Amino acid sequence: MTGAAAPELGWLALEVERELPGLQLLVSEVDVARATPLTARAPRDVDARMRELSSKIRGARAVGIRREAIPAAYRVFYRHIGLDPDVQRTPIEAAVLERMVRGAFLSGGLLADVLLIALLDTGVPVWALAADTVDGPLGIRTSGEAEPLGRQPLGDALLPSGRLVVADSSAALAVLFGELAPAHGATARTRRLTLFAVQVAGVPALYAEEALWSCRTALEQP
Repeated sequence: MTGAAAPELGWLALEVERELPGLQLLVSEVDVARATPLTARAPRDVDARMRELSSKIRGARAVGIRREAIPAAYRVFYRHIGLDPDVQRTPIEAAVLERMVRGAFLSGGLLADVLLIALLDTGVPVWALAADTVDGPLGIRTSGEAEPLGRQPLGDALLPSGRLVVADSSAALAVLFGELAPAHGATARTRRLTLFAVQVAGVPALYAEEALWSCRTALEQP
């Protein structure tokens, strides 16, 4: 990661910091240099890496992945916040299960593939927001009662009180480990992204930084 700008640490609401030691939000901005639209089929180099990972991650690895250190840390965190990881699967387990069902990692478009590759290489999930829809630094807090997901309350979902969310200065933009607010995701015309990775207790910071670096380098090259 020589020469790469270090990601910024997102803020944590005081009650979240107290309840969930080890939780960190790492944030990085990226200017997209690829000519390929983010929602279009990925270029050859990204597609080749997807095929390589499809060949590398097979049955034995898929079955045992939950016992590896990084995936296991996310399973522990899920249980700590009241989620059953055998029902609502962690990002890495969900991705590997889908590969087993479909027989390969299928392309979801350039951005989706880049995020997936980072996840498979590091075990750390990364999400992307359209940077021009983000108002101020990102952090993690709990939602208010019937708070909208995003800044368009008429079109977006309403959240129950106490849900962990990734938020900027004025709105919840994503459910932690869940959906993004529809109006804040990247589109084919998006050229600047705000990437964020969620690090939990037991996951070294190096892995989260590597996940963000992987996404940045894949998107910044022309």
